[in-house]
Amino acid sequence: QVQLVESGGGLVQPGGSLRLSCAASGSISSIPVMGWYRQAPGKERELVAASTRGGSTNYADSVKGRFIISRDNAKKMVYLQMNSLKPEDTAVYTCAIKTDWDLTYYDYWGHGTQVIVSS
Repeated sequence: QVQLVESGGGLVQPGGSLRLSCAASGSISSIPVMGWYRQAPGKERELVAASTRGGSTNYADSVKGRFIISRDNAKKMVYLQMNSLKPEDTAVYTCAIKTDWDLTYYDYWGHGTQVIVSS
């Protein structure tokens, strides 16, 4: 019913920048919460950043000051600008959304895009 497609991943050197994009499509017109998760090899999945439709944002401590999440509600897209990248940022980054304010979990997920930070 709702599809999420990420793009923008790739290989980047430490200290570099990368911008991820996520496009939502299907039978949805308003998305209360959009977020980005990541999972590195051998690590648990973690919520990196989240944004409400009204513009409120939240970040994991490990990325504060380096990453910025933004939205274009008209286009139903969410972005993650990643700056000052570190090798420990290497992971599969996945877009996720909540389609209802009452949900305590993200109910739709993309397939993920790989980010590799290495020299």
